[in-house]
Amino acid sequence: MFSTEQTCWFIRKVICWRAVASIAWAVLLLPPTTAVFVILSRFSLLHPINTISECLSLVTSASAIFSFILLGGVILMVGFLNLDYYTVIPTIACSKIALLGQLLHPRQFVNSLVHCIMGLIVGWCCAVNIGGRYEMLSYPCVQSDGSPQMCLNEYHLILVLAGAFVGFSHSLLGVIYNMNYVSFHTVQQYKYLRFKGSLPLVVKCSATQALYSIRNFIVVYFFLGYIPRAWFCKTMNLHLNSTVHTLDSIAGLLDLSLVYQLWISATFLLFTWYITLLLFRIFVTEVYSFPVQSSFTEDAHQCLPKVLTDKQPMILKFLALQDLALLSQRSPSRRCEVFSLSQPGGHPHNWNAISKECLSLLADLTQRLVAYHDTVATNGRGKSLSTGSERKTSSETSVTSGTEDLMSPRPTMLMKTPASVFARSVVGGPHSPLTAPFTPDLDSPFASPALRRLTAPVEQCSPWYGTVQSPHIMRRAPKLWSTSTDSQVNGSPPPSPASVSSPQQEASKPSLLAQFLQNRKEQVKNFLAKRVLIMYLFNKLPEASSQALFADSQAHIWALEGLSYLVQASFSEDQFGVVQTTLPSILSCMLVLQEAVDRHFKLPHASSKPVRSTSSMGDPTYKTLRFALRATLKTAIYRITTTFGDHLKAVQMSAEHRKRLQQFLEYKE
Repeated sequence: MFSTEQTCWFIRKVICWRAVASIAWAVLLLPPTTAVFVILSRFSLLHPINTISECLSLVTSASAIFSFILLGGVILMVGFLNLDYYTVIPTIACSKIALLGQLLHPRQFVNSLVHCIMGLIVGWCCAVNIGGRYEMLSYPCVQSDGSPQMCLNEYHLILVLAGAFVGFSHSLLGVIYNMNYVSFHTVQQYKYLRFKGSLPLVVKCSATQALYSIRNFIVVYFFLGYIPRAWFCKTMNLHLNSTVHTLDSIAGLLDLSLVYQLWISATFLLFTWYITLLLFRIFVTEVYSFPVQSSFTEDAHQCLPKVLTDKQPMILKFLALQDLALLSQRSPSRRCEVFSLSQPGGHPHNWNAISKECLSLLADLTQRLVAYHDTVATNGRGKSLSTGSERKTSSETSVTSGTEDLMSPRPTMLMKTPASVFARSVVGGPHSPLTAPFTPDLDSPFASPALRRLTAPVEQCSPWYGTVQSPHIMRRAPKLWSTSTDSQVNGSPPPSPASVSSPQQEASKPSLLAQFLQNRKEQVKNFLAKRVLIMYLFNKLPEASSQALFADSQAHIWALEGLSYLVQASFSEDQFGVVQTTLPSILSCMLVLQEAVDRHFKLPHASSKPVRSTSSMGDPTYKTLRFALRATLKTAIYRITTTFGDHLKAVQMSAEHRKRLQQFLEYKE
């Protein structure tokens, strides 16, 4: 096990301080933001001078100072929640029922409750700062019989409840749009320039989302507004003024001044929270330079090769890969440290550790892509592909032998997509059905009988027998999609694997009770499969499976860039030839990954680009990571072939790889 010092030093010394800096800047921006809000809420075209004087007097009042302290506390809490809930790998729900499970998770329930309370506080602060009829919860009134009483100020109540509703809606939308996802920008900019460029988007998203939230709140308050009003009157012993219209009526909600104050208050609430989130993203994703090697043993765990190979938090892993990609492009002195040999001994430990981790990441992605493609094909959903991609290629066998020395077991945590995505057995045996989120669960109510026949266990004497123990070692022969294609061409139905009888199967015939229970189970499934709501909840979302498969591909993009740039630089900077020993493995790994990526983009919804949404602060870059990975992979191979040229003909590789590499050398790929 790794010590606490080696595992959490980066979180404690870097990430926490970056979060503190982002919160401090958010608090510093709170006074001008509040001043703009007060001016917009109190501004009058007929009396501009009176508006300015009222705003100045409000700033110095005790209630305004107290509300500002509360707003600062809310900003601190929002910053803490950002630090606690952020992730560099988004959680992608592949179905409506999975998304519903995320929204109803106990951790999310606590988050929503906290946001609701914070929205309540911000709503009260907005009511105090607006003043006038919104300032107090109660006011003295005279009833019809002439007796003075304290009446409920429903204008104050509706403003406070609107803040709570907007906070709750913000929490739910954060799950739907993955607002806790922190992405890394391709173009490096100063923090001020990033903040300045993103500020118009924050204003637009705040105003737009506030408008939708207030619309929904007005509808809810119109039908259910009497509940909180009656509860406050009973709890605080207040009365309703019979001479004033209640706000849960059409006449009360058609007050344009009230609607404007609700919208401007919701915009202020979302703007302050979005600013805090934006600053957190900017500070956390700032480039961090890791030393390649250290002269002191106690600092060895902070060096780049050690950080890459050890079990570390994901944010540390991503920043290390980002630093690797940058140093391979821009820092000749640090590249020399990567190519250097250890003293004494003369071993390229730095290069071995870096290349091994990068190849491990790429091989892991290749394995996931092959397993996903085989899973889709096994369930009868694969497309008819070309013959060259169906047969067992020698490239998949050579990458296993070429990288066998680099893929030895070690305590390295491979990059995985979230547990909600890969909570499955990648490739199961004949009696373990594949239950990946990419394909329908065979036990789900919408699994058709034809689908279960395609995935039924087959006999040993059948030509379809055999499962893929390793995607790089063997393949099914023939594939299901090639079989279905051939049968369609020849005009004959595909042979059924169940046509071959087996004495062992007859001996192990299920009992009558088991058959009865199985029949009842099938009846229930068929009954539920005919219900529209069940189908709506369990049907897979378009593109979600592909997005989930490439959710952590930013790490693979940096690994490809780092490897390719280092290999390119080694042509003139590698004095000891340490890169040449692993060049065949690097080329084989990239070529096999490119074949797997090309096959993936032939599947349905894999090549369709999602529509970019500009009305939410959720970062949608994870939806297009697969396209960025494909472009980066092809660029990386071209970078190597352009640098080495005909020298690559002397590199040992399989005939299939050599043929594929020749396409890059001739610029035909």
